[in-house]
Amino acid sequence: MQDVLSMTYLWLKAGHIIFMVFWLAGLFMLPRQMIYLHPAAPDSEESKLWAKRMGLLRKIILTPSIIVVWILGLLLAQTLQVWGEGWLHVKLLLVVALSGFHGYLVAQSKKMAAGERPLSEKQLRMWGEVPGVLLALIVVTVVVFRYM
Repeated sequence: MQDVLSMTYLWLKAGHIIFMVFWLAGLFMLPRQMIYLHPAAPDSEESKLWAKRMGLLRKIILTPSIIVVWILGLLLAQTLQVWGEGWLHVKLLLVVALSGFHGYLVAQSKKMAAGERPLSEKQLRMWGEVPGVLLALIVVTVVVFRYM
């Protein structure tokens, strides 16, 4: 099994990066869509349209991407046999945090689609920065700290 994974390392890495980009794009888009939904009256046509868009974003981009990122990332770690390395532990911690943030955003977007407004527009704008910060930390961890 290890030989098969080693032969496909570059494909695993490419897929991991591609789906990470899709996932992060979705995490950048969802708070923005929630901001656009915020002023719409519950049960209005505009509210229904934004709720539908958020649902499609979750269903088509966010959920499949997080699953593929995790699967390919774990396969990469197995291929490289890096389970005991500190940089991987830091990366996994940050990706778990990003995954938790994903879950939090999904829950808030479902509440908003149901007519609630649990977060202010200002809070949504601030939450919209979280994926970028975590992305920067993850990339630095993998690109810089892995080789230190």
